[in-house]
Amino acid sequence: MTKKYGKEVQQRITAKKGTLKMTNAVKQGLLIILVMLLSATAGVWFYYYHQTDFETLQGETYKWRDLEGNWVIINYFAPWCAPCLREMPELHHLSENLPPNTLLFAINYDVLPEDDLQAMANKFDITLNLIVANEETQLPITKPPYLPATYIVGPKGQVQAEILGEVTADILKDKIAALQARAL
Repeated sequence: MTKKYGKEVQQRITAKKGTLKMTNAVKQGLLIILVMLLSATAGVWFYYYHQTDFETLQGETYKWRDLEGNWVIINYFAPWCAPCLREMPELHHLSENLPPNTLLFAINYDVLPEDDLQAMANKFDITLNLIVANEETQLPITKPPYLPATYIVGPKGQVQAEILGEVTADILKDKIAALQARAL
C-alpha cells in the first residue's frame, strides 16, 4: 500500500510540475500579447500625435488641437469664381489686420497639385496662407455648395459661422467681434 500511495503522490507531483510548466507558458504567452498590445497602442498614439490636419502652400503644418483658443477663418475660393477673386484683396487686407487670436486661411475648391496651386497663387497674387487640399486634409467643415464661402471656426474647434457669398474685411471683422462678444 505504501508503494501505491507513494506512486499516487509521485503522479500528483509530476502532474503539478506539468501544470506549472503550462502556467509559465501561458504567462509567457500573455506577456507577449501584452507587449504587442502596448506596442500597437504606442504606435497609434505616436501616429496620432505626429499626424497633421493640414499643410499650407507656405510649408507650415497645423493640427486643429494646436489651434484651440484661436478663431480661424477659412475661405473657399476658385480661380474660375469671379466673386472669389474680387474678395481676395479684402482678405489680404484682413490678413494684415487680424484681430488677436485669429488666423486666416484660404483653400482652393478644386484639389490641385502643389505646383499648380503655387502657379495659381502667383497668377492671382494670392499671398494668404493657402491650404493644400488633398485626401489627408482634415477640416471641421465640408466643401461648400457654392462659392465663395467663408467659415469661422471658434476657439473650441466648432464652426461658429458660415458666410456664403462675397465678403469684405469689414464684414468679417464685425462677424468675429460679434462672435467673440457672444462667447464671453
